[in-house]
Amino acid sequence: MVFEHEIPEGSKLYFAGTAKTKRRIENTASEVLSEAGFEEILTPLFSYHQHMSVCDQRELIRVNDSENHPISLRADSTIDVVRIVNKRLGGNTEHKKWFYIQPVYRYPANEQYQVGVEIIGEPNLSAALTQATRIVKKLGIAPLLQISNINIPRILSETLELELDDFRHVNIEKFLALKIEWLTRLVYLQHPDEIDAVVAIVPDAIKAELLKIKELCAELDYPNVVVAPLYYAKMLYYDELFFRVIEKNETYAMGGRYKSDETVSVGFAIYTDALIDALHQ
Repeated sequence: MVFEHEIPEGSKLYFAGTAKTKRRIENTASEVLSEAGFEEILTPLFSYHQHMSVCDQRELIRVNDSENHPISLRADSTIDVVRIVNKRLGGNTEHKKWFYIQPVYRYPANEQYQVGVEIIGEPNLSAALTQATRIVKKLGIAPLLQISNINIPRILSETLELELDDFRHVNIEKFLALKIEWLTRLVYLQHPDEIDAVVAIVPDAIKAELLKIKELCAELDYPNVVVAPLYYAKMLYYDELFFRVIEKNETYAMGGRYKSDETVSVGFAIYTDALIDALHQ
């Protein structure tokens, strides 16, 4: 029996103080990004291309259009924004810096509000990461900023015959059991100023990817930074440098470099719901 006051599990309801906090987050992000030259875009709720964005197709909420073509509720905004700007807007705009404030949906009824940013054709992640930290600072918080490089777990899984799930689930015992000195050093590497010492002993393929992390950290103006070279995020599009803004078990923001239709871009998403809980408390 469904009572009149019930809402589906996973959906959101904000009122009074929490609604005010939500609006504060969205207004702050909009002001920061507009000042930095970003334009706003709102993408359709329904999409033909969500299978390109979500690893587990079972998470998509599917229906059909008037011609019986399969479409999905928006489960991710990144690929749709890039495709719409490049393919649909095309010659109507040369603007490459976009932001959006809109929810995404996952099966069966999970609703998640986001502030997203995409810089199309930009290969340098610091261009996006700078905006993420500006928003966080203006909200008056300083959670942990974790910098990773998804290429490192991929290279190690191929050369050491490890499973990518070992990195996804942070299977430290398995890494240490291999008794490889440079791998052990990678396990314990946390601070940007320790990178040079580890670079001196790792294989060349890993060295190049670690130096990308070092260069990104050098461009940051943020007080609370760690590196996590073995962190792996299972994403369909992020392919190299990657970051998370985290506090305890909560992820407030996440972003990285990605490629869509051969266009290299950078972007991130701020998870509004997690921030609302933190700021309202």
